[in-house]
Amino acid sequence: MKQDNESRLRQEIIRVARVVADQGLIRSSDGNISVWLDEGRFLITPTGLHKMTMEPDDLIVVDWEGRVIKGQPGLRPTSETWMHLEVYRQRLDVGAVLHAHPPFATALTIAKVPFPVDLIPEVLLTLGDIPTAPYGTPGTEDLAHTIRDLVREHNAVLLSHHGSLTVGKTLEDALIALERVEHAARIFYLAKTLGTVKPLAPEEIARLREIGQRMRG
Repeated sequence: MKQDNESRLRQEIIRVARVVADQGLIRSSDGNISVWLDEGRFLITPTGLHKMTMEPDDLIVVDWEGRVIKGQPGLRPTSETWMHLEVYRQRLDVGAVLHAHPPFATALTIAKVPFPVDLIPEVLLTLGDIPTAPYGTPGTEDLAHTIRDLVREHNAVLLSHHGSLTVGKTLEDALIALERVEHAARIFYLAKTLGTVKPLAPEEIARLREIGQRMRG
């Protein structure tokens, strides 16, 4: 999924980074964002910068091998660059990748609780199943390997002990997916504190899956 207008995309990454930080889905310099610029170039966030103070010129252009094509002196691409590039290798329809640390969704992976896709219709309709990838050491190619197969079929994947990965044709799509994931995880947590959690009926789950598959094409 190739995108143009590098200046506009730089502004969009900054906007989304601040939205995600403001919602508490990332903290400090955590999390990372990328978009596919064109055939061999990707725009990605740098490592070590606070997301709320990051500026458009701080973003870095890399190639398929993660090599820096354009960037400010002293700044390096996020240590999760391999994971982002793996998504683009597996999904030519994806134009943006967003890695965050949503607290409620991440807590599910630490407690080894499967993501509750059977509670809220909108999750099955818009995202379908949300699997959890096995743990991979952050900043290594091992992490990229853990999501390789899952991201082929899913636009949202949880990373064991490490947050979430959402993808979309646009960065807005990836942001919406992230917000849906955390919203559903938070509702599940609240329901658990109130009493017994009652999932949707099996026949309704099957119906929602079918409708969702048609919607997502």
